[in-house]
Amino acid sequence: MSGIADVARAAGVSKSTASRALTGRGYVSEHTRSRVRDAAERLGYVASTNAASLVTGRTHNIALIVPRVNRWYFGSVIEGVERSLISAGFDLTLFVAEPDSRDRESLYAHFLARKRFDGVLAVALEPDDDDIERLRDYGKPFLHIGNELPGITTLGVDNFVIGRMMTEHLLTLGHTDIAFLGRTPPSEPSARDVDDRSAGYLAAMTEAGLAGSARLEPATLTLPDGYAAAASLLADRTSRPSGIVAACDEIGIGTIIAARRLGIAVPAQLSVVAVDGHDYADMFTLTTIEQDPAAQGEEAVRLLLEQIAGADARPVRHSAPARLVVRASTAPPAHTLAAV
Repeated sequence: MSGIADVARAAGVSKSTASRALTGRGYVSEHTRSRVRDAAERLGYVASTNAASLVTGRTHNIALIVPRVNRWYFGSVIEGVERSLISAGFDLTLFVAEPDSRDRESLYAHFLARKRFDGVLAVALEPDDDDIERLRDYGKPFLHIGNELPGITTLGVDNFVIGRMMTEHLLTLGHTDIAFLGRTPPSEPSARDVDDRSAGYLAAMTEAGLAGSARLEPATLTLPDGYAAAASLLADRTSRPSGIVAACDEIGIGTIIAARRLGIAVPAQLSVVAVDGHDYADMFTLTTIEQDPAAQGEEAVRLLLEQIAGADARPVRHSAPARLVVRASTAPPAHTLAAV
């Protein structure tokens, strides 16, 4: 493999000049810069980030911390982060820090403490998470993707507003018996995004004078658990709601599958609305509030790299876009259609 000395020899310049030409640090004439780059390309020279970091103090490496990788949202965020970092010439080190796991403690005590990163992106931290202070104490640029956290620059959607929007969509159609499916089960760690969506649901139901009929049904944010919880909820036709606000698209899709297997027509007998913009939402004609986690990952990288470059690092809340996409999983309730 060719080194910087080989490139300098091929271009007829000193090693220091070749280094300045390839890194852009220090003055080199455009003619010399072009000659050095041509030589580097011919020789297949790749600059060592380790060597560059000795000079600049930068590693060109970003740490990304996620609680899981086996869920659609987190996988999409990772995809967007990776795409943007590659484009910017940065490496990505991915850490999976599952809540309440021993690996999580090892991550913070050893791997992140080495500080071999220019910045840190974290996804879905909770406001009472002790890890927030530890990340602050590292003294590196730090950005959170998810719910707003005090004193931290964050990027994410307003989940309370989203919960309200989903519920108001069904209320506007004429539904009054509406259940929220996806409250965090007692056995699972708390999830602020789900709590905020359920709070938005309760607020909309209360404003409509329906607080007494509000129902919060537990389910984890997965398609299989959404299916199982929906099958249980819908099995008794005497207590079956006419509308379901699903905490995420995977629960919404699981609900549609459960309804079909129970012979319940969607949307004639049951309306389902969810949130995320999952790849399968259109396939199941699911009405959803679309967010774009891959785009959130890309935007988070842009904001973090601005911090690394010296931009104002005061904590800011950046809002990610979300929009209601109405498909064929929601309609007026059956009794309204019969009356018409």
